[in-house]
Amino acid sequence: MTQLQTLSLAMRRLDFAGTDDAATLRDLPIEAPVSVEVCGIGYAVMMATPSDLEDYAVGFALGEGLVETAAQIRSIDVHPVEGGVALRIWLPPERTEKALERARKRVSESSCGLCGMENIEQVLRPLPAIAARIVTDRAAIAAALAALPDHQPLGRATGAAHAAAFCNPNGDILRVREDVGRHNALDKLIGALARDGIDPGSGFILLSARCSYELVEKTVRAGCPMLVTISAATSLAAERAVAAGLTLVTLARADSALIVGDTRGMIA
Repeated sequence: MTQLQTLSLAMRRLDFAGTDDAATLRDLPIEAPVSVEVCGIGYAVMMATPSDLEDYAVGFALGEGLVETAAQIRSIDVHPVEGGVALRIWLPPERTEKALERARKRVSESSCGLCGMENIEQVLRPLPAIAARIVTDRAAIAAALAALPDHQPLGRATGAAHAAAFCNPNGDILRVREDVGRHNALDKLIGALARDGIDPGSGFILLSARCSYELVEKTVRAGCPMLVTISAATSLAAERAVAAGLTLVTLARADSALIVGDTRGMIA
């Protein structure tokens, strides 16, 4: 079992009525810079919870298009460094040039990563169509939602971590990864599925987060046919989901949810 990455900090509970202030000890999720290096070249620095970093490395490499399968990664090294963690991904020679070319482009990008026409065109490039299909129902989605809190030890301890879960069509949760960043949690989950030989097309992903377009894109590129999020979707997330044939279930709560793009009738 992964050790919880938390820091206990003394605080004062402030009672707004002014009658019940108290000293307390609160666990906070650790957030640290993770330097991602690919083939010895600095690629990105991500703020993340430093757990399940091998899973994260695989999911990150898949999401960036550096590899097409986890088997194309030669090795992964995790090294504590001053102030954070160095995550080193090593690829075989035939994948190295593409990684170095992408790294050079990233150096020239702005901090937002989306400025300039060339970058906008790259962000909006067509996604691959989802080929996988599952058959599930509202009871399965409700069951997964109800079970998710029991799979969030970091979230329960701190109240400040996102979770990404993979569920089978019956709503059973098969894998969960947590992180302070919702994108990181999803990368970790996708990496875990790849390393464990679980087909993302055989179930659905459940996220304890707002559904932004990046989460839709990561789900589509992983080949998963359905994404369920506890909070609402942005307009671009919904548009990209429909275009790729991804069934998107948002504002998923105990009593209801909103469905976008279930054109293949996967949800009964």
